[in-house]
Amino acid sequence: MGLLAVPVAMQVVSRYTGLIPTYLWTEELATFLFVWIVMIGSIVAVWDRTHFDVRITRDASSPIMTLVQNGIVNLAIMLFGAIFLYYGIEYTEFGGNQRSVMMRANLAITHISVPIAGGLWLVLASYRLSEDVVKFLNRKNPQT
Repeated sequence: MGLLAVPVAMQVVSRYTGLIPTYLWTEELATFLFVWIVMIGSIVAVWDRTHFDVRITRDASSPIMTLVQNGIVNLAIMLFGAIFLYYGIEYTEFGGNQRSVMMRANLAITHISVPIAGGLWLVLASYRLSEDVVKFLNRKNPQT
């Protein structure tokens, strides 16, 4: 996030003060950094279980239903992770054949964030699902 502040600050200062020349590449750099921040944030959200999910039923009171609810969420994340990984590779190859307008940077720099995020969503959601299953299997027997 700190890196994003630099090109944005340069844009603001150049537009409103005239103290520094207007740099058009700062807008592209800010966009590239923003894409990476969003993708990294989504990876962290999957790891921390703070990602967006919609509960259409009330929170489960039984351990098995909690496992089912969390399992559905994790499976959905894994599905989207697999989609992002699979199609993101082609998307990155497409970006590799293009250059940005002002910086002349290869667009694969930003496009590769899609399959990386998808792959990590897949791995992390799988890990969280396995954690939930182990937690369910290792729960204490309420009758003892």
